[in-house]
Amino acid sequence: MSLTSLKRRLRECVNEEKRDFFPKFFKTGKGEYGEGDCFLGVIMPDIRAIAQEHRDLSPEDCKKLLASKWHEERLLSLVILVNRFKKADEATRKGIYDLYLECIAGVNGWDLVDVSVHVIVGGWLVDKSRKSLYPMARSKNLWKRRIAMIATFHFIRNNDFKDAMALAEILVNDSEDLMHKAVGWMLREVGKRDMDVECAFLDRHAATMPRTMLRYAIEKFPEGDRQVYLKAKNG
Repeated sequence: MSLTSLKRRLRECVNEEKRDFFPKFFKTGKGEYGEGDCFLGVIMPDIRAIAQEHRDLSPEDCKKLLASKWHEERLLSLVILVNRFKKADEATRKGIYDLYLECIAGVNGWDLVDVSVHVIVGGWLVDKSRKSLYPMARSKNLWKRRIAMIATFHFIRNNDFKDAMALAEILVNDSEDLMHKAVGWMLREVGKRDMDVECAFLDRHAATMPRTMLRYAIEKFPEGDRQVYLKAKNG
């Protein structure tokens, strides 16, 4: 199916209520993290359905979508690439990974990052060097920092925590709320698999790390343990 038919299908699914809601939800106002982003108003189940219908969209057309001003067009491209990556051979996966990095400027929303990066970047790097994540973690660009952190979700799921914890050390004092949530989320995922690893990090940082990050990290802790860390923060 063509890019033209994809765009037509996307617009057939526009929900006017969501079109009005999404710019507020994704904070597109001046000075906010999503400043200037544009939304058609298409919900995720429809995005996934259209992605299936257009699963054979060419890499060049995926690149065009990732350069779109419309959030849902970028999201749709990423869902297509994720679906393709999961079933692809090594050469095709490398091509998708390279395309992702080439078009990384279009991965500029928390939902865009979260739906794609652990599969494509984490999935590609799982048995390779992760050195490329560290300059991203130190980038001035919020989305590159989130990409670096959330990419480790794939490693964490394989009980490989080294890079997640190293990147959390770099990002523990990040100024952005979206990074507080991202780091806290990954710490929580580590803790589900190895509480000792997470607690060692919290013992060093609980008193000074951002409150949102701490709350995300300890969300699944027994209440007594939660209170210990919250008191360390309050103290």
